[in-house]
Amino acid sequence: MQLRDQIHEEKEAEPSSMKDQEDCNTLDSSGSTQHACRNIEERIDDPFQFTTEEKTDTDRKLGAVVEPLGSETPDIGTLSYEEGQTTPTLPAERLLSFGELLIAEYRKKGRVEFRKMFQLQEGLRLQSSWGTIGHSDIAGKPCGQFLSTTRGVLILIRRASLEDYVLYMKRGPAIAYPKDASAMLMMMDVTEGDCVLESGSGSGAMSLFLSRAVGSKGNVLSLEIREDHHRRAVLNYKRWRAGWSLRRGEEWPDNVQFINTDLQSASHLLAGQGFHSIALDMMSPHLVLPTVTPHLHPGAVCAIYLANVTQVIDLLEGLRCSPLPLLCERIMEVQFRDWLLAPAIQKDGRFCTRKAPILNGSQGELVEDSDEEEKEVEGTQEDPPFGSVPYIARPHPEQGSHTAFLVKLRKCVS
Repeated sequence: MQLRDQIHEEKEAEPSSMKDQEDCNTLDSSGSTQHACRNIEERIDDPFQFTTEEKTDTDRKLGAVVEPLGSETPDIGTLSYEEGQTTPTLPAERLLSFGELLIAEYRKKGRVEFRKMFQLQEGLRLQSSWGTIGHSDIAGKPCGQFLSTTRGVLILIRRASLEDYVLYMKRGPAIAYPKDASAMLMMMDVTEGDCVLESGSGSGAMSLFLSRAVGSKGNVLSLEIREDHHRRAVLNYKRWRAGWSLRRGEEWPDNVQFINTDLQSASHLLAGQGFHSIALDMMSPHLVLPTVTPHLHPGAVCAIYLANVTQVIDLLEGLRCSPLPLLCERIMEVQFRDWLLAPAIQKDGRFCTRKAPILNGSQGELVEDSDEEEKEVEGTQEDPPFGSVPYIARPHPEQGSHTAFLVKLRKCVS
């Protein structure tokens, strides 16, 4: 039976800073964005909550087959902490504390059945179809530890990375997915100390990646024409900075200036400024190129994020019909391909064993083992040595779909 885990935190009162939050976005199997319908209790829930199955870069509908619990233990390897130990053992290691952004994850047979981002708050409980865990039982524990729910299922608790945050944070418009954002950063050759212009703040995903890339010595000017998107980007940026300070004990650089304005009419904001690179995520970027190109350093790159190929054609037509000193160097689409690799296991749960070929005398003819010999070998290989187990390898049946076209423009001067 296919289930979608709709889980949430139980709260006694609604925090005032969360009252104006929008419903988090979900995506159906075709990739189209929909606003999740939630009841009043869910609307006052933690603004960071969002549950989904693990995918490379796109959200998908979670289909989990519920089986009897407690019968399977995830492969947790060797833990660095003894049970009950709560003292950091490594330099600069910090235990989990209230206010941090965390990821709860449950895997079964190598497949992510449940994943959720939440904010650790005193008095709340982590809810899931596999049982609950009190937030107070999580606080003070080391990151990356497996904790048992009320139903005896081990859930991995870890800190949310920036990739996790942009994928699970509250959204207004669609985000620049991490795979595309990383490619754009490489295109633009962003480094510490750079001054970068971004148009199309959206939900703030690209702003966060740019903020980390330019560091405390650089700055990002992010413009957004829609007021609701502007507010969402600012809020997501502030939340990440707040969580980071608790996580690392130091401030995330406050190096992004968000402005709610139209770039076409923002020449006064750009007056006297020069940018090492420009990132555009908007419907018609060719209309703003005459405004931003004079402020782009010679030889620098303007990277453009476009959802469909029609927009790419319009951009190239705009370049063809204008005297702008911009050279289109590359048009690309970033595609990742997930793979499944796992040891071959028999129906009875034992590992399959790799059979060495047997040569028949001097003629070199290949002879297969008899069934009796095979069964005898299998029966003695309860813990096969290294290299004796064959593996199954194939592409993952669920692959990420198209997200965007990336266009690289370089400013050239004669």
